[in-house]
Amino acid sequence: MIIVALVALLCGNIHAAEGVFVECESFQERGGWVLDQQFMDEMGSPYLLAHGMGVPVADASTTVEIPENGIWNVYVRTFNWTSPWTDAEGPGRFRVRIGNKTLKPILGSKGNSWFWQYAGAVRIKAGTVTLALQDLTGFEGRCDAVYLTKEAIAPPDDPKQLERFRRISLGLPDIPSNKESFDFVVVGAGIAGICAAVSAARNGLRVALVNDRPVLGGNNSSEVRVHLGGTIEVGPYPALGRMQREFGHSKEGNARPAENYEDEKKQSFIENEPNIMLFASCRAVGVEKEGSFIKSVTIRNIETSRETLLEAPLFADCTGDGTVGYMAGADYRYGREAQSEFGESLAPETADNFVLGASVQWYSSPPGKPSKFPVFDIGLNFNDRSVQKVTMGEWTWETGMLHDMISRFEYIRDYGMAVIYSNWSYLKNHLGLYPDRSLEWVAYIAGKRESRRLLGDYIYKQDDIEKAVFHEDATFATTWSIDLHFADPENTEFFPGEEFKTKTVHNRIYPAAVPYRCLYSRNVGNLFMAGRNISVTHVALGTTRVMRTCGMAGEVVGLAASICKRRGAVPRDVYRYWFPDLRELMEKGAAVSGELPDNQKFNISTPLDSPRLLTK
Repeated sequence: MIIVALVALLCGNIHAAEGVFVECESFQERGGWVLDQQFMDEMGSPYLLAHGMGVPVADASTTVEIPENGIWNVYVRTFNWTSPWTDAEGPGRFRVRIGNKTLKPILGSKGNSWFWQYAGAVRIKAGTVTLALQDLTGFEGRCDAVYLTKEAIAPPDDPKQLERFRRISLGLPDIPSNKESFDFVVVGAGIAGICAAVSAARNGLRVALVNDRPVLGGNNSSEVRVHLGGTIEVGPYPALGRMQREFGHSKEGNARPAENYEDEKKQSFIENEPNIMLFASCRAVGVEKEGSFIKSVTIRNIETSRETLLEAPLFADCTGDGTVGYMAGADYRYGREAQSEFGESLAPETADNFVLGASVQWYSSPPGKPSKFPVFDIGLNFNDRSVQKVTMGEWTWETGMLHDMISRFEYIRDYGMAVIYSNWSYLKNHLGLYPDRSLEWVAYIAGKRESRRLLGDYIYKQDDIEKAVFHEDATFATTWSIDLHFADPENTEFFPGEEFKTKTVHNRIYPAAVPYRCLYSRNVGNLFMAGRNISVTHVALGTTRVMRTCGMAGEVVGLAASICKRRGAVPRDVYRYWFPDLRELMEKGAAVSGELPDNQKFNISTPLDSPRLLTK
């Protein structure tokens, strides 16, 4: 009986008296469906997405154990993703098949929020049966879970009740039984997290690196496809950033073929570090504190739902969203500060919640054989003047600036896909353009630029950057222009408040060194941060957010963590007492010794040249 229960848990199915609960992320075969975990904070779970770009994808399937013969009612958690923009039935349609019986109801075309849609009743014999999701359109149908019950009662829709229902159904304990201890836990394996983990590991720490996708690199992965930006090996400590030559891709460009981003190089970079344990496909979902210090972080595998408790004396939030800091009660900011607060001329007169948006990039195939595209029209204002007559879209296809990047991120990503499909449909079906091209790649993982910014003992601002202000705790140099995107006025004319195209002005800067005090939380005693969620104003984020610069921030954090371990210190102590130790480590950097390829000379945004260039 114990073995049977264990197999059921690993398959994501627990046979409670009420029914059989199946998490779709646990399906044994995904077919053409993809696993999407981006919105767990909003809707509670990863889910399967029929990301076919208008072409139906292959079935996703799994096997389930039915405990007894009879008629079983089937409920599916889904919703109509285009409901924010139209009252019409949605395009993300699919059906459920159980054994050789396909249930008639069309799923995914109704509902303006996640809910349990009734999929019908079916007679099933006890034993093993195949459960499958059958996509009908290729237009982003989505399924979170399937519930089979002898009684016609759906699981709860209320988020807290549903979370409890999941835990009971999956047999998850309130406190994970699986526990691991480390010297340093880094959550987020974009460029900042990768560099933080490796620089700490190479200085003797046992490191856990947590990534909520199977692919490393964050926005620089083949899933998002943004090339590295910023200049490494400059400023008061030119050894910083050199390690990025070890894993950085060597071809420039956004929205290019997957192989350009060299995922395997980043994977090997981490795997070759014996002091790092990688927790891939795991998302941080909880924090336990003792006083003002984090004791542990709970992570959940996005495929199996298995949870693990990671304990350590030191943590780094490299999630971009400040997720760990937020759960730990760290002070943070969101949106733009008023001009008067920090004397920033590039800030608005009044503070607001505007943030830099998220990009859903895409491209079409080279000209070839004739290709049709289904009519996709959800009522957005596309016409001969508003349509974008292009065959690809990169960073300028940006949405969500006026929406909350945490609580409304699914809406933001979905709008990014909706405008791509609407635009392409109009080009193909109304204007007759590009008859021999088809959509080849559309990102379903959106590339964020800004959300929460965790606050440290210092908040870096425009004046620091423009005057290249000297700070006694100077660390890595930021070189990118102050690059603050804004809605394209031509796009605003047709899509006011819902723009999907942006522009920017590159306010060039002198290289400026960011203080160490921006890299640890001011009120959570053992929390570092690196990446786009460090302690800066919205204006200052315009330069510090690019990925090579974020990587250098991570490298400094990893070096500082090693000092904390050696000195029995906390992050603030490094500033107060042990900064000479950090200077010594920054002089050396964390790169391996010897020759490295000079492969990071693209997308560097040449800074101003001035005798004010940084000194120690």
